[in-house]
Amino acid sequence: MTLDKLTMAQALNQALRDAMTEDSSVLVFGEDVGPLGGVFRITDGLTAEFGTDRCFDTPLAESGIVGMAVGLAMNGMRPVVEMQFDAFAYPAFEQIVSHVAKYRNRTRGRVSLPLVIRVPYAGGIGGVEHHCDSSESYYAHTPGLHVLAPATVADAYGLLREAIASPDPVVFLEPKKLYWTKEEVDLAERVPGIGSAAVVREGTDATLVAYGPAVPPALEAAEIAATEGRSLQVVDVRSIVPFDDTTVCAAVRSTGRAVVVAEAAGFASVSSEIAARVSERCFHDLAAPVRRVTGFDIPYPPPKLEHFHLPSADRILDAVDDLQWGLS
Repeated sequence: MTLDKLTMAQALNQALRDAMTEDSSVLVFGEDVGPLGGVFRITDGLTAEFGTDRCFDTPLAESGIVGMAVGLAMNGMRPVVEMQFDAFAYPAFEQIVSHVAKYRNRTRGRVSLPLVIRVPYAGGIGGVEHHCDSSESYYAHTPGLHVLAPATVADAYGLLREAIASPDPVVFLEPKKLYWTKEEVDLAERVPGIGSAAVVREGTDATLVAYGPAVPPALEAAEIAATEGRSLQVVDVRSIVPFDDTTVCAAVRSTGRAVVVAEAAGFASVSSEIAARVSERCFHDLAAPVRRVTGFDIPYPPPKLEHFHLPSADRILDAVDDLQWGLS
């Protein structure tokens, strides 16, 4: 076993490099992803290694970027496009929901669209409006799309490789604030694929269900709880669509209590769906109603206020207290 100490950004870069090396149909393009290497340097060095035919810059036109990816995927290529920032993807939304998500169904399965839309997303970097947003619910609500959100370096590499290999379109959400986290990973070891959640910390008193940038504060809350004599289990959803009901519900049944943690606003959200699925499937095993800790139902706040908006270990532990002692 060979372990490499990589940041999440480096792991994503390596995933792109390995996929491009193994399959000449894999193309990478978007705004500033060529010689610059992208705003977050995820595509650093790819143009130099593979040439401008394989990794290239596009005009600042997200709808055109995704539209071109649709045409390339229809004709046998595997495009991987970058939206640069989460809210920059909205001009391409019509392409994504009307064409990317529906083309396999529209052609009755005759034409698939093996493309990946990489979206640096969520907050925690002191960014301003349009540069920090949690847009997962828009994509998760659209049948025909896979939606992935890694929280670890290993998952960033492994899930991106799975996404590129998938015959179906994938929206790949990369938590910006985790780009610089560093871990030792074995790149040769395959992580569980699309549609698989993972129990990342065992516990007996309550289950915290989180994904993407919400996983670290959930783990921090579990660490703090342990010093207070409480045992919290943490589940990393990893794959928002398709969703792993089996793993999540088994974890909740084992503790009888659940808190769903997510950065996005709570109303009509992925956290709402997870809470509903857990409530429906685990009703007779629950000792308390499912609680949620989310961002507030507001436009993304200015940098000086974002730490109030994002879920924290303290807010998560308050929800756990509510589960155990019925506080409100």
